[in-house]
Amino acid sequence: LRDLLWELVLRDLKLRYKGSVLGIAWSLLNPLAQLLVFGFVFSTILPLNIPNYTAFLFSGLLVWSWFQSSLFAATTVIVDGRSLIKRPGFPVALLPVVTVMANLVHFVLALPVLLLFLLLTGLPLHSTVLLLPLLIAIQFLFTLSLAYFLAAVHVTFRDTQHLVGVFLLLFFYLTPIFYDGSVVPARFQFLYRLNPVLHLLEAYRVILIDGRLPDLAALGVVTAVSLGLLLAGFRVFRRASYTFVEEL
Repeated sequence: LRDLLWELVLRDLKLRYKGSVLGIAWSLLNPLAQLLVFGFVFSTILPLNIPNYTAFLFSGLLVWSWFQSSLFAATTVIVDGRSLIKRPGFPVALLPVVTVMANLVHFVLALPVLLLFLLLTGLPLHSTVLLLPLLIAIQFLFTLSLAYFLAAVHVTFRDTQHLVGVFLLLFFYLTPIFYDGSVVPARFQFLYRLNPVLHLLEAYRVILIDGRLPDLAALGVVTAVSLGLLLAGFRVFRRASYTFVEEL
């Protein structure tokens, strides 16, 4: 299964950039373009007065890009992979994992650019950067748990892809990617901090920009929630998989 997973990830990457001149570099151009626009708007036109704002924004965009791209791809992975689904004995549960891992490759390749960017802006790298694999693992679990739900539902309800696009757009502005979450009014803070991506973003920024340990209690809760959602999502996906061939 491990070998099959790796081959499917490579296949996904090759098909995505087949015939492209820049290839996998396109995965970095989108967050860089957003960085230029948001950086100009919120540093010059409507300054937010956030220290090291460019690094703050760049880290948020990369984390969000992995999350968003994975969910978009996972939603249609069963429908798009109907030729594989119809093969007897094919492990269907691998397909959502493939989408999250393929986008993880993009994220990992962009990380050195972020680290180099931090050094060029005068921010030293601290030993806390060694916690990055832990954060990546937690985000992988959380993203995969949602991917299983979305992949299963979209086979029956084909409007799911459009709904995911709407919700991710709303979620983008409700997540402190280009602004500091502390500016949210106190009466909304409890609801606001129920967002797991918020805690992941804060953890990435704390270890990369501030060089401090993240809130381990919050990360522990996010991990527990992710594992619970992953178990539930996998069960829903497995039950739905018995009818995939009929629905396709």
